[in-house]
Amino acid sequence: MTAAAVPADIVPPHPAWRSLLWIAPPTVLWTLLIYWQPAISDSGVPTATARLMTYGLIGLGLWLALESTDLTAGQRRTTWMAVMIPYTLWFAVAWSAAINGAFRTDASPLPVLPLAIFLPVIIGAPLLLLSKRVGQVLDAMPASWLVALQLYRVFGSWALAASLRGALPGVFALPAGIGDVLTGLFAVPAAIAAATGTAQGRRAAIAWNIFGLADFAVAITLGLITSPGRFQLIVPDVSSIGAGAYPGVLTPAFVVPSSILLHALSLRQLRRRRRTEALGR
Repeated sequence: MTAAAVPADIVPPHPAWRSLLWIAPPTVLWTLLIYWQPAISDSGVPTATARLMTYGLIGLGLWLALESTDLTAGQRRTTWMAVMIPYTLWFAVAWSAAINGAFRTDASPLPVLPLAIFLPVIIGAPLLLLSKRVGQVLDAMPASWLVALQLYRVFGSWALAASLRGALPGVFALPAGIGDVLTGLFAVPAAIAAATGTAQGRRAAIAWNIFGLADFAVAITLGLITSPGRFQLIVPDVSSIGAGAYPGVLTPAFVVPSSILLHALSLRQLRRRRRTEALGR
């Protein structure tokens, strides 16, 4: 079962861009607030709130998409648990490890943080991209959901605020923070474009996904070469994110790999929609 596309004349391009008018000002105000009151960000409360909201939306979105498929009730429950149980365990382990300092550079001789970034992607990407059941869910799910969900990337502004305070090196924080904020800001316009179901809308969503992945490629590279360890090439005046301090370390340890997987799923979904449309001609 495939989710019906919204006719292009119902979702014109102008509302997509106008959405920035109500996303950008709160983002700027939030950045100024956490710059002015760093204790807010350092407390971990914003991080916890954003992660829990995202976790809940993923679980709810998956269930709603499963209800739109032709799967039986038992198959829907099994599929939902097959995704959410590993995701919950991963979430809990990453959060506990961050709070207990497991990602600090002096905590283990192993490159724990790089492993936390790459292992979930190496393991999860093939499972999610090759599963026929996941393909059924993607066909039933509106293409806008996986795109709009990453609105949470605007919270990457914490890196910009930390850089302005001198708590993170600018060589890492500025490119990574700006890329994250732009990805989050344009998530809603890209989602609105994807909702039209047109080829132009899909291209816009694909371009957004590629930009979001490129942002991570830059951020991961800069994080590795500015953080203590075997990959360090630049020694900044202040500790980089790879030093492993909570709550900032949750971004590379959990947010980055989970967001990469969301991008991969969105690209798979958009590719399936394009192939379905080509076969229908």
